[in-house]
Amino acid sequence: MYRNHLFRVVGSLLLSIILLPSISWAQHQEVDERALIEVKDGISISKDSLFMLHLRFRMQSRMGFTTHGGDDLDIDQVDARVRRLRLRLDGFVLNQNFRYYLQLSFARSDIDLESGAPQTVRDAMVYYHLNKRFYLGFGQSKLPGNRERVISSGNLQFPDRSIANAAYTLDRDFGLFAYWTLPAGGQELQVKGAFTTGDGRGGSPGDAGMCYTGRVEWLPLGKFTNSGDYSEGDLEFEPRPKLSLAVTYSANEDAVRTGGQLGPELYASRDMTTFIADMMFKHKGWGLMAEYFDRQSDDPLTFSQDGAVRFVQAGTGLNVQASRLFRSNYELATRYTQVVPAASLGTLARTTQELLLGSTKYLNGHRIKLQVYAGYRWQQRQMALDAPGSSWTAMFQVEFGI
Repeated sequence: MYRNHLFRVVGSLLLSIILLPSISWAQHQEVDERALIEVKDGISISKDSLFMLHLRFRMQSRMGFTTHGGDDLDIDQVDARVRRLRLRLDGFVLNQNFRYYLQLSFARSDIDLESGAPQTVRDAMVYYHLNKRFYLGFGQSKLPGNRERVISSGNLQFPDRSIANAAYTLDRDFGLFAYWTLPAGGQELQVKGAFTTGDGRGGSPGDAGMCYTGRVEWLPLGKFTNSGDYSEGDLEFEPRPKLSLAVTYSANEDAVRTGGQLGPELYASRDMTTFIADMMFKHKGWGLMAEYFDRQSDDPLTFSQDGAVRFVQAGTGLNVQASRLFRSNYELATRYTQVVPAASLGTLARTTQELLLGSTKYLNGHRIKLQVYAGYRWQQRQMALDAPGSSWTAMFQVEFGI
């Protein structure tokens, strides 16, 4: 029923690749979900103008805990692990119009075991640039979804994305992608589209349903410095206010997983739609990001033969983050998030809210940083310490990479 939602797959944002002879340290940028998502200080290998390879790795090591309850500070869970360990390769072959992007993950928590088999391949894309403002991509990559998801996990101001993102994000998929940039005076409009399988990373062949995703971003005050609209925190200390407003709509036909591209497999396929609106504002070290989610499905419940239930993650979500970066490269940030399941899910899912306070010390921008946060989570809008489902959490994380 959603085939008539197919978006004209268009879009482009010129990405620069710096050509260096032999082997050297590369300084270039990656932006949002496309090839070259703000990578600085990587290793570059080239052969004349026929081949370029940029290599980068990064890792995130963390230790955190969650309590039994709001009034019971005994530790219920300990999170001590390598959260992410990734290797990225990108560049071009033959000429700069043919580009590629490959990202592999190796940490246990980063290989999507819910899909039934380890998924070490996160991104595997080939791009063709028709001109400076329009290009196409084919392969597996992030859909043009909510800003928090599309921002690289290495460019976040908290160790992890919000619980609203976990419930309603679009994540990665396989198919055809396109990007188109339209400058208009001091403004900029970015149009992005994707025609994909809808099954996420490493989906199995056979499902006839497809996913159609479109996104429009409007920068009324002009471009951010160093693509800062896809990096949390105002590390560039924007001298003038910068603002990005965006909307995304995705229709996933015959989805086989609870979150479309993520989550356990449903007992029967379901149609779902996801609407997202988000914004990013930065000025003189101040930053504000907000996201709203609305996922719908006419029949979200599925049942196994023995009566077990799995359901589409339908409902609404809200995430708001505010931050202040000081000249000493210390940042203070706060986040409020809520997830409200659809009424059709009944008692199968609970309304959840969370408030976090965090701090980051940037040693080399987002490449090397120390992060810490503490926060409180509660359910069913009952914030009292003794309410069922409440808990405290805290975490420390080190990000290190090139």
